[in-house]
Amino acid sequence: MRIYNADKDKIPIMMKNLRGRNLAHPGCLVGVTVGLIVGIILAGVLATAFNVALSTDLLIWLGLTIGLGAIGWIVGDRLSSRFPALDDLPSTGDGYPQEERQERW
Repeated sequence: MRIYNADKDKIPIMMKNLRGRNLAHPGCLVGVTVGLIVGIILAGVLATAFNVALSTDLLIWLGLTIGLGAIGWIVGDRLSSRFPALDDLPSTGDGYPQEERQERW
């Protein structure tokens, strides 16, 4: 389900709010989250199925978390240039264009 802005220009609201911003921080957040999930699952499988030592499991988990976070940071930073800011509507500073803010409030 996508939520579009009031003028139905087929640009999702979330994407419009991210335009012109550095996407490295959201990319890092996604990378760290995926690293935590995949790392803890992999560490659990290695510990139970292959009887790997706890310190090795923790190092693998930490390495996946930091590695995927760094990859997410780099990919987000590279994607930032693909989504330049839109200058068509004045902004009020709260994330909503002036016209939409008056309708909303």
